[in-house]
Amino acid sequence: MVGSCEIRSLKFPTRSDKVCYGACDGLVCLFSNRNPSVVFNPATRWRRSFPHSRVQPRIISKKRVCHTREPQLGFGKDKVRGTYKPVWLFNSSEFGLDNATTCEVFDFTTNAWRYVLPASPYRILEGQKPVYFDGSLYWLTECVETKLLSFDLHTETFQVICNAPFSHVPDPRLLVLCILDNRLCVSLKIYPTTTQVIRSLDGTWKQMCSIDLTKTTFHDLPYFPRPALLPIAIVDETILLLGYSCGSPLVIHDLHTKSYVFDSFPKMLEYPLCYFPSLFSN
Repeated sequence: MVGSCEIRSLKFPTRSDKVCYGACDGLVCLFSNRNPSVVFNPATRWRRSFPHSRVQPRIISKKRVCHTREPQLGFGKDKVRGTYKPVWLFNSSEFGLDNATTCEVFDFTTNAWRYVLPASPYRILEGQKPVYFDGSLYWLTECVETKLLSFDLHTETFQVICNAPFSHVPDPRLLVLCILDNRLCVSLKIYPTTTQVIRSLDGTWKQMCSIDLTKTTFHDLPYFPRPALLPIAIVDETILLLGYSCGSPLVIHDLHTKSYVFDSFPKMLEYPLCYFPSLFSN
């Protein structure tokens, strides 16, 4: 236990090997480019699988010829209709397609993927996980000045919300979107310094906290920076949980005392996820 939060491992009955950021109404979306994807409720064990999109065979083919950071699936809720939607948004040119980006949305009522037109006019940062917040999915754009891009899951339209609180970042692995304390946040690892900062959006960007990376176990190799730590959740207003995308111990950071404690190393490949149980099933 960390305050009122319980840290534990969950096993999912699926061969999908990737997980969308966060959970939505107690639902976790797991996906794979080789196996069917699935929406799963760990509390009730309810699940529903869905087929590959049109882009996923292209991802597999491209992976065979060159190493690239794969697009990441988004998952969220149309708050007006109460429906849930998996969403792919990816840069088109990498897959031999026209326009800046291509967007696909899965419709559970028809059990089929469909294109959204127009897609985002701005390319997005390579390999980033979109985050769901209050009816929309969010990405960061690949612009000279990085922008915050939203996709309204009801109207299925894209909109630039504002500029990111940082200038252009040459390595997208150093920048992550997250949800903390019910606010949309951006976290940047300031390489080659040993600091990572988190800023939250509340009308304007405000600095929430900074992380001293020298007090974590995750140190950079010369000229090969590790990705930014992923902020997972704030517990009881004082404890920040952080981790990498998979296979690393959680960092438990006390925002008041500035202390850092580490959870044990996972026994298998695990992804950190902030989860609130629900009894949803459909």
